[in-house]
Amino acid sequence: MTKADLASAVADQMDITKKQAEESVNAIIASIRDALAEGDDVRLVGFGTFSVKQRKARTGRNPRTGEELKIPAKKVPVFSAGKGLKEAVM
Repeated sequence: MTKADLASAVADQMDITKKQAEESVNAIIASIRDALAEGDDVRLVGFGTFSVKQRKARTGRNPRTGEELKIPAKKVPVFSAGKGLKEAVM
């Protein structure tokens, strides 16, 4: 499902225009992105939790040359599925 498909599904369920649904989906995504950028978690009960984790610096290897590389530490977004979502998929 693409973002456009999601907006269409929201429009059908909410009986609103596709443009309004697309704006709503974009607003939700932007809100989640902004919260994660500030270091906050986003908990959607029954769906899951979006959070940010810190990856440690590590040593990697260039597959072509075999040369060792230093991979710097960085923050990465993480999604953990909630109980309701896990049960729906089973």
